[in-house]
Amino acid sequence: MAKNLIEVKDLKKYFKTSHGMLQAVDGVNFTIEEGKTLGVVGESGCGKSTTGRAILRLIEPTSGEVYFDGHDVLKFSESELRKARKEMQIIFQDPYSSLDPRKTVMQIISEPIKIHRLIKNKIDLENRVLELMETVGLAERLINTYPHELDGGRRQRIGVARALAVNPKFIVCDEPVSALDVSIQAQILNLLKELQGKFNLTYMFITHDLSVVHHFSDYIAVMYLGKIVEKASAEELFKRPLHPYTQALLSAVPIPDLSERKERIILKGEVVSPINMPDECRFAKRCSYARDECRSHTPELREVYPGHFVACDFPLKG
Repeated sequence: MAKNLIEVKDLKKYFKTSHGMLQAVDGVNFTIEEGKTLGVVGESGCGKSTTGRAILRLIEPTSGEVYFDGHDVLKFSESELRKARKEMQIIFQDPYSSLDPRKTVMQIISEPIKIHRLIKNKIDLENRVLELMETVGLAERLINTYPHELDGGRRQRIGVARALAVNPKFIVCDEPVSALDVSIQAQILNLLKELQGKFNLTYMFITHDLSVVHHFSDYIAVMYLGKIVEKASAEELFKRPLHPYTQALLSAVPIPDLSERKERIILKGEVVSPINMPDECRFAKRCSYARDECRSHTPELREVYPGHFVACDFPLKG
């Protein structure tokens, strides 16, 4: 039986503002099996990227527990966290701003190796960088080029190589293809899938593109205003979406076959402010099925079908 490499319990991240506490991530729970991919989807501002960065402690969570291979990352000391960085990496959304423009491909990919003192010999270091470049499909001749001299696809391959440089077990992919052309997106996705099979990598794949996440993920969590509103296997979620928000998202996915297209669900109403949110369903003001009960409390994520969880008191039939 596969073990859970990542286990997140009641993770919260609040930001203090002049108007009150902004609840960016509010009580998120999920697990990721070793070698599997959890896709996290939702609109901009729903807390996807904040969740990923809080797990890695790139930003400090307000509260909660994050277990990596059985150890609570949030209790790590500075030296323990530094060691854990070798096991947990991130691929950023923008392949240009995430790379130092003053450094060459060689310097960028070799930096984490130097920081963690994995290779000290200069020749061995260069050979390792060349090996990583070959792994991600970068030509050897590009080793001394700078990011601005390359296209978006090659830049993102540098980001992938940098993440792989320290032999991690877990990688947060923070919208890694959203800034790329469609043809390049497919190349990077295929590369990530190939690397996962080769190195048994575990991914948290953050995206707003449901058509991408369907083919790339084993499980999918749908987020809305800091909370997970639905969670299931990729096949189950697309076959039987239960939350009104998930159904609205899926109705917007382009389908080439006109006979299989579903009626587009247009969401109306205003998005609730994430600051000092009331105790009610956060989607109620945009939900055409909302009842009085929906405005009296915040629904908890519960299992409706085996392995299929939804935070709705009146889940729709998929």
